[in-house]
Amino acid sequence: MSDKIFPKGEPNTAFEKYFIGRSYLQMLSTEQIMIANVTFEPGCRNNWHIHHAENGGGQILLCIGGTGWYQESGKSPRKLAPGDVVNIPANIRHWHGAANDSEFTHIAIEVPGENCRTEWCEPVTEEEYEALETEVFTWQK
Repeated sequence: MSDKIFPKGEPNTAFEKYFIGRSYLQMLSTEQIMIANVTFEPGCRNNWHIHHAENGGGQILLCIGGTGWYQESGKSPRKLAPGDVVNIPANIRHWHGAANDSEFTHIAIEVPGENCRTEWCEPVTEEEYEALETEVFTWQK
């Protein structure tokens, strides 16, 4: 019997070009607000990206399993664990994904806004990713 609250979903082939490694996607809601269960295999992360909006917008991550990472451009990375919440304002360049030794699952909630779109940028380099454990963490919960 699985201890997962939501189904893991299928391999995330629709967005795989924006990920290093394998992820899985299970849409939980496509009405009113887009909500997805996203699972990253160990070492998997998405590219740098921006959730653009003219008003409102952004994304909220509810961490529900494993160990992961979140980083905004120009800031130190934040290590994530179950129970952590990440509020990502619109128009902020960032990435998120799994630790190299743990699967990671989060619920992604798209915040409604005006003229929302996601801009996918370059991948997180191996050098950036491998340096995560040596970074000084300045984030506060």
